[in-house]
Amino acid sequence: MSSDQQVVSLCDAYKDYFPIGAAVSSRCIHTHRDLLLRHFCSVTATNEMKFSSIHPDEGSYQFVLADSIVEFAEANDMLIRGHTLVWHQQTPERVFIDSDGASASRDLLLSRMRDHIETVVSRYKGRVYCWDVVNEAIDDKGSDYLRPSKWLQIIGPDYIEKAFEYAHAVDPDALLFYNDYNAVAPYKREKIMRLITELQQKGIPIHGIGLQGHWNIYWPSVDEIRYALDDYARLGLTIQITELDLSVFAYGDTRIDLTEPTSEMMELQAKRYEELFRLFREYKGVISGVTFWGIADDVTWLHNFPVRGRRDWPLLFDCEHQPKESFYRVARF
Repeated sequence: MSSDQQVVSLCDAYKDYFPIGAAVSSRCIHTHRDLLLRHFCSVTATNEMKFSSIHPDEGSYQFVLADSIVEFAEANDMLIRGHTLVWHQQTPERVFIDSDGASASRDLLLSRMRDHIETVVSRYKGRVYCWDVVNEAIDDKGSDYLRPSKWLQIIGPDYIEKAFEYAHAVDPDALLFYNDYNAVAPYKREKIMRLITELQQKGIPIHGIGLQGHWNIYWPSVDEIRYALDDYARLGLTIQITELDLSVFAYGDTRIDLTEPTSEMMELQAKRYEELFRLFREYKGVISGVTFWGIADDVTWLHNFPVRGRRDWPLLFDCEHQPKESFYRVARF
């Protein structure tokens, strides 16, 4: 490594801007410990705080793995983001049925939601500083508004506001976020804006918007993200980039033959990361956190998704945990 490429800490580089976070598992707090301690000052559990992980059976909560992440963060003076309380995926099917095997009633499902939120949020009260309360409730179809989840079908659209009210009642100091993907795409941005505005008009305690940054080296453009940041900023809430990674494959690319990324891919990825963080720094008064969805390329949800059998290289550190050119473009400015 040349002398002008000394590995600085990401958190140190961005201490005057916003915390830099990583999504972690209970395993990678050990396998990726050195990278975490050097470069990140916030953690989000990838799966360990989701409904199916933490509350697999009626009346039974499994906190061991989530606790291990929280305790790791606390021991190392890291912020902790809670992810996620209400989602249409990774929720046990039994949540939506009654003791007779029929569909749960509205009152029963609301009771189960409230029990789950109260139990989880109270356990981490004063420790988890913010929660992704509702995740991905907006529908992807152009004309439809809310995703037709079982939460919506059984409770109705007010399940979203109830979730925020329940969380706020337990921990009034926690920042509460609505979190979604493709949030910079105009068709979806408009619906998210509508949802947030409706919640605000009803006085629902919502404090932030989480923009999942599951993007790629071709999309979205910096201008598209800027337009979205300007729109969301007008709502007066804090914004966080909650799940950032840059796939080296364009949407619709189904290749599986690459065993390593090309130099062209890595250069374009580095350029894109540089552009993104230049933009994020411009909005430091609005953006209160940037979290990568992973730590290094050896462990990423994009391996085998959306194309089975394909590897991807979306993060700032390679499979050997060494900084990539993307890292230097982000860390040096």
